Order: sequence, then C-alpha cells, then structure tokens
Amino acid sequence: MSEAILTLNAGSSSIKFALFTFNHALTNIAHGEMADIGDIPHFSIHGPHGELLLEKSWPHGEALSHEDLLGPVLEWVDQHLGGTKLAACGHRIVHGGDIFTAPTRLDQTALEKLATLDPLAPLHEPHNIAAIRAALALRPGLPQIGCFDTSFHKTMPAVATRFALPRNLRNEGVRRYGFHGLSYEYIAGQLHSTAPDVASGRVIAAHLGNGASACAMSNGQSVDSSMGFTALDGLIMGTRTGTLDAGVLLYLMQAHSMSADEITDIVYKKSGLLGISGISADMRVLLASKAPEAAEAVESFTYAAAQHIAALVVPLGGLDGLVFTAGIGEHSPEIRAAICARLQWLGIAIDPLANAKNAPVISKAASAVEVMVIPTNEEAMIARHCVALLAQHSIDQATPDVLALRT
Repeated sequence: MSEAILTLNAGSSSIKFALFTFNHALTNIAHGEMADIGDIPHFSIHGPHGELLLEKSWPHGEALSHEDLLGPVLEWVDQHLGGTKLAACGHRIVHGGDIFTAPTRLDQTALEKLATLDPLAPLHEPHNIAAIRAALALRPGLPQIGCFDTSFHKTMPAVATRFALPRNLRNEGVRRYGFHGLSYEYIAGQLHSTAPDVASGRVIAAHLGNGASACAMSNGQSVDSSMGFTALDGLIMGTRTGTLDAGVLLYLMQAHSMSADEITDIVYKKSGLLGISGISADMRVLLASKAPEAAEAVESFTYAAAQHIAALVVPLGGLDGLVFTAGIGEHSPEIRAAICARLQWLGIAIDPLANAKNAPVISKAASAVEVMVIPTNEEAMIARHCVALLAQHSIDQATPDVLALRT
C-alpha cells in the first residue's frame, strides 16, 4: 500500500514543503511554500512538473503564526492524498550540535534539547522548532522526524573541528560543525550513482545560494567544510558576512557600543552581497546591474568562494571533482566561470559552451578536475531519511515470528 511523507523547511518568514508518496520508490507529487509570514502570507502549491495546483493569500494575516498557517498546508495534504496515508512529517533542522547526529523521532523531550541550540543558529533554529511544535499540535499522532544539516559532517576528523580556544569552551560544544549537510548528502548519493569513479575520490561540492558553503568529501564522506560553529562562517552569502575577523566584532562593541542583538542583525541580515553592494542580496539582480557596487559584490563573492574551495584541497590532498549546486551554483554560468578562472592552477579547465548550457559536466575532457553541475534536493533527502527511520521502527517493533518471515 502506498504511503506519503511530508517534508517541511521552516524559516523566519516562510515554510517550504514537499509531498512524496512511497511504495517501492519515492515519488514527488507536489511542492509549495507559505511565504511572507508576518506580513501578507501567501500560499502556493505546484505539481511535480511545475503546474500551479493552488494559490491563496491572507491580506490581513500579519498576526498569523506558523501553527495558524501550517493548518491549511496539512488540510490541503489530506485532501490531495485522498485514501493515501500520511506516514510522517520530516523537518529540516539546521543545527543538531553534538546531541543529534542522525535523523531522530521528535517529541517534547527532543524539542527541549533542540531549544538549547538556538544560540548556535539564531536565524534558523527557532523557526525550525516553531514548525515542529505546530505540527505536533495539529497532528499529535503523526510521527515528526528531525533531519539535521550538521549530521553529515560527523565524519570530520577532530583536527577539522577544533578552534584555538580554551579547552573548557570546547567542552561546552564550541567547535566547528559544518552545515548544508542534507544537500551534500544528496550530492554524494547522486555522484555515487552517476559518476562512481569521481565519487570514490576527492570531491569538493559548492552549495551556492542565499546561504553558501563548500564541503570537502573523500569517498562520499565529509572531511571538512567552510562553515564552522554557526552557519555564518566561510563563503560570502546573500546577507551573511562569511568569514570575519573576530576583532571586527570587538570593534563594534567597543567603538560603537553595539549589543549582541545589534551585531547579530548586522552579520546575519545586513551584510554579504547586500552589505557590499547596498543594492540587493539577489545574485541575479547584481549580475544584471551596471552599478560598480554590484560588480564589487560579485567579485568578492567569487573571490571568497575560490579561496575557500582552494583551502579545502588541503584536507583532501588533491582534487578529482568539483560540484556546483543550489540556486546560484546550478543556474549561474558567470559565477561558475569566475570561480573556476581563479582555480586554473589546479588544472581546472571548463568548456564555455557546456557551462553556458548548465550541462551536467562543464569541464573540458583534458581538465585535471571534473567539474559538474548537480541539482540538489534536500526535500528528497529528508523523505528518504523518514522512510528509513519508519522502516527501522517497524523492524524494532516486529515480533520474532514476523522478523523470521521477513528474512
């Protein structure tokens, strides 16, 4: 009998979701977004081929909460599924810390532990948790499963996780974690299927979107990442600084008497591409602009990306494959070309025509490093984890007689 999985990715002003059915294989049957939460909430759902299935807005919905707005999503899911059972709801959670290192069934005890991680991902974690609480309240009997962006990086060696800080801070969990793990895990799986020779070697994947990072993978496992203690570190992002001298923060505190909240607002929401350009956080807008400030933002972005990719060659001891993914990585030939131009010393040579077409392989045959463009799918990764966890729970609950029949 076919069952279904709903995946949720909740942010401060949106809830992105996808609906999958599964029997012998997962099939995406719908995806959508509840956008502009806190302003004029707007609800849109599309079918697997992009066709619009539903559109609705709440003109006076400024006070509507995640629970208020998740209700219509779940109602639509129930109607759309008909007789198909919704088996679980899977949630993308940015930070699992040292507590959650694998997909986990969520309950009130787990939520209390998750809440202690809010300071590590203030832009994401509170909203992730708000959606989980809403789903638990709206569907008390439905399994809620947390999938953590940090989990994929648990294979990073200790040396890659250390800060040069007093040891007591390390004991509190102040260390490098790495993020965008669901995306990197999906890319590792796709590489294993489509390019096994590359997958078994030394690969750097660059997840370039509003949030951006790079991950070094050896034989499909994370060995290092550009992001560290929080999702603020590493590459320049849409509104986030990326790597920043800690002395700048001390300066803001001492010379400008800024509070922690004020600094948080600057480094998370007013910096990155937006901060450099003063125009936009959207790479498409900046590439279309003739303003010199826009060009500076693009130049800084590609410089920082190439710099961090180059640094990740060190833990790998060389490079066999470079993968671009996420919104910018998948759709911006200009950005890929600019980054690869700075990495020619690694033997990277891209084919301009293939790059312009966003082809799966954009490197020349003679390139020492195979350069690829692979669309990511974090929702599918969450759904896979849900199915696996449900199957494991079913096995754990089975009687010896039933297990004997299965084997």
